[in-house]
Amino acid sequence: MSEYHNPVLLKETVDGLAIKPDGVYVDVTFGGGGHSKEILSRLGSQGRLIAFDQDEDALANALDDDRFTLIHENFRFIKRFLRFEGVKQVDGVLGDFGVSSHQFDVAERGFSTRFDAGLDMRMSKRSELSAYQVVNEYSEEDLRTVLRMYGEVKNAGAVARAIVAHREKGEIETTDGLKKAMGRLLPAHKEQKILAPIYQAIRIEVNQEIEVLKEFLMQMPEVLKPGGRLSLISYHSLEDRLVKNFIRSGKFEGEPEKDFYGNLLVPFKKVGGLIKPSAEEIAENNRARSARLRIAERL
Repeated sequence: MSEYHNPVLLKETVDGLAIKPDGVYVDVTFGGGGHSKEILSRLGSQGRLIAFDQDEDALANALDDDRFTLIHENFRFIKRFLRFEGVKQVDGVLGDFGVSSHQFDVAERGFSTRFDAGLDMRMSKRSELSAYQVVNEYSEEDLRTVLRMYGEVKNAGAVARAIVAHREKGEIETTDGLKKAMGRLLPAHKEQKILAPIYQAIRIEVNQEIEVLKEFLMQMPEVLKPGGRLSLISYHSLEDRLVKNFIRSGKFEGEPEKDFYGNLLVPFKKVGGLIKPSAEEIAENNRARSARLRIAERL
């Protein structure tokens, strides 16, 4: 399981759920099952864990435990599928967002800048939109918007122009083709640093990651019991900002609402401060370096 994905902030994230032995918990990003296994180790015989993963590859990691259910779906549908399982509210929800080590390491998935592969980047093979369509079919203006919004790419306009100019000579079918399209914008000594936010932007667009996260968070006040916990790991500022704002105000932008008497009308209170991986964890697992954990409790 650890070969598939090394769970980040394992103890801190599961500690944040304040697990009750007979509680019902949800791991919305099952992956290799590392966080789920730790949750199950803290549950009693009456406890229950429901996990979600849209990636077909993760299904092979399903845990053989009567208390465990794995749902092959995107966690944006959490409320609907919990009801299918006869569950209205739960005691805690864990989310470890972003791309798993496995997804990065399988070359043909197209997530990594290290390999030449087809332009895919889909977290679920059932999704219709792939990186190929984003790169080859989006207008220059739409490409620029995606790169700027989701990758915070400083020269987004120049990158979008280069892609559109290159594809006029023929379709861009592979990750190497995408690198060639960028030409002089991609000096060899800075290749990885420049490509990482571009790949991130395309991947977020392909998988609708920001929309999915918003839909998921909006369901949390209804899904969590009073006193229930949220334990969420983000890997880039766009995700972390949404999680932080939602915990603070129950909204993604603006100030929290107040009642007639000036009392805050918020669904959550934060538990502790921002948690980052230790130097030791980062040394063992370099992909943990950008992880940010926030914990909240349902009021």
